[in-house]
Amino acid sequence: MPRLAANLSMMFQELPFLDRFKAAADAGFRGVEFLFPYDFPAETIRSKLDESGLEQALFNLPPGDWDKSERGLAAMPGREEDFSDALAKALDYAEALDCPRLHVMSGIVPEGTSREACTETLIGNLRRAAPLAAERGKTLIIEPINTRDIPGYFLNYQKQALSILDAVGAPNVRLQFDLYHCQIMEGDLAIHMREQLGVIEHIQIAGVPGRHEPDVGEINYPYLFALMDELGYQGWVGCEYKPRGETVAGLGWSKEWMR
Repeated sequence: MPRLAANLSMMFQELPFLDRFKAAADAGFRGVEFLFPYDFPAETIRSKLDESGLEQALFNLPPGDWDKSERGLAAMPGREEDFSDALAKALDYAEALDCPRLHVMSGIVPEGTSREACTETLIGNLRRAAPLAAERGKTLIIEPINTRDIPGYFLNYQKQALSILDAVGAPNVRLQFDLYHCQIMEGDLAIHMREQLGVIEHIQIAGVPGRHEPDVGEINYPYLFALMDELGYQGWVGCEYKPRGETVAGLGWSKEWMR
């Protein structure tokens, strides 16, 4: 049975953000994730988690200037100091929220910058960040993202991510395996899951195309959930999808899988 975590940035948008925690718990979720917590004091979010009996599964490092289309800093040459500041802020929040893992967003390749330079920057930043995260008991994860949703994003393919993890060589730097993104870019979801299980820290799901509920579209999620059990995957499965309508009305797919 997958351990389903509601993504509060995409789900329950009919409610204010801080009200989504209780709504997720009432719907049967025991874990949550979201993009960013930084608009609220960590203590406020901690209280919502405690009140709702929820675990914080994941959130992202600050991405830079989101309003100016920045989508991460880790692979951006010349932004190493900004990345260090983002890491420090995220680690403080992660400690306050008792969140064991943080998604390190690579970012969009700057115009005129080679992908080789971005690769070297990402590896260097992760090598420096890994021991700092380890001191706080945290795992850093990187995620290939499709080029349709975020054109120009640096990290797109599973082999690309695996080569970076191998170069970093830190046990607390691992893979965020998003089945939605992987299906769009590569397919072969079951093969990737089998081959990458040893480095997968977190899985995310959504229907393809449309990024709606996982019972709609071309991905056979019941098969993949059974495969997770077969392989012994024990981590969270983040429901990072955009409901087609009211969130709870679209949760029929989850009843068989909700713990």
